[in-house]
Amino acid sequence: MSASEIAGRPVQDAAAHPHYARLGGLGWLHFLNDGAANYLPGVLPAVLINLHLHVGLAGTVMAALLIGQALQAFTGWVADRVGGRVFIVMGVLGSNLAGALIGFAPSLWALIPVLIVIGISNALFHPQALAGARALSRGRQGFGLALFLVGGEIGRGLWPLFASLVVAGWGLHYLWLLAIPALFSVPLLWNTLPVQPPRHPDARPIAWSKHMGPLSALVAFSSLRALMIFGVVTYLPIIWHDSGHSLVESSALISVLLVVGIIGNVGGGHLSDLFGRKRVVFTSILAATLLLALFMFVGGLAQWFVLGLLGIALFATLPISIVIGQDIFPENRSMGSGIALGVSNGLGAAALILLGLVASHMELADVMWVLVGVGAAATLFSLVLPGAVGPVRHH
Repeated sequence: MSASEIAGRPVQDAAAHPHYARLGGLGWLHFLNDGAANYLPGVLPAVLINLHLHVGLAGTVMAALLIGQALQAFTGWVADRVGGRVFIVMGVLGSNLAGALIGFAPSLWALIPVLIVIGISNALFHPQALAGARALSRGRQGFGLALFLVGGEIGRGLWPLFASLVVAGWGLHYLWLLAIPALFSVPLLWNTLPVQPPRHPDARPIAWSKHMGPLSALVAFSSLRALMIFGVVTYLPIIWHDSGHSLVESSALISVLLVVGIIGNVGGGHLSDLFGRKRVVFTSILAATLLLALFMFVGGLAQWFVLGLLGIALFATLPISIVIGQDIFPENRSMGSGIALGVSNGLGAAALILLGLVASHMELADVMWVLVGVGAAATLFSLVLPGAVGPVRHH
């Protein structure tokens, strides 16, 4: 991808190294977008109590939040055709403004449309932002995308804690305070955002028949990983809260899982550039499965330590799977990103509803063991992902 495709910058400005400053600005918007779109688990116990909902509906509530992400394949397809940066801005603002309404929903049926809007906004943001991050990353796609993803993971990790502090201190109605940073950041960063060129009408068509095999393996793996993450993030705080811990302590579990998982995001992308994508993905998802099983047997500080390692292992696979998705669709990288992340997250969210049925008829602790089985299945699918086992060589 040429320098002229990165943004409205002259070709002579392009260096061989990634544009770290602009990646940082894009990562900050990723922080704000994913923070607003994912803080619900941190306040979910309070939402369930406020709306008088059974714990078995937790999966349905979270699925409503996440299922809109399945549209990322479509929004990625559109983004490649229109180009620009508008989808990035629409996504950030939509996630934050809709997120501000969570605390005002008087019923489940009022809450669900708000959550769906958040999911759709996420679907708008990610494909164009991921394609822009790849362009800004130059020849270090694994590492560059990992840096971009760090912003999102910090947001996903800290926003539940921030939201729980707001709710504990002032109540659900004050969640709108979390939208303020986005309203100021978007106009300040507008000129630094990567501008994607529109797809040329004469560009080669997508070779669907060629891509279906690798695509199926990637979607299966990524959907199972998404279900594993969503399940842990949804039910672990509820289990913790039911055992007598405060809302803030329960949300801190998510923060540890996701914030410490940043090490996996950066490390996984870097290691994949050195040792090969498939090798790192297999090792990471296998470790995550074993760590989740171990988590059920330990307590005290050891439990927090294992949770941090679980986050590292889970999120080490994320940047790699996105790069694989982009490489499967060289004709439309935004759509490749959308399928790798959004469609898989949407399918994982749909499966979360089924996990809710399990939670309604079993002990909540049994849900964790179901997720261990999900991790084992993801480990098997990681063996058939496309790509060489050895290190990736960039030219």
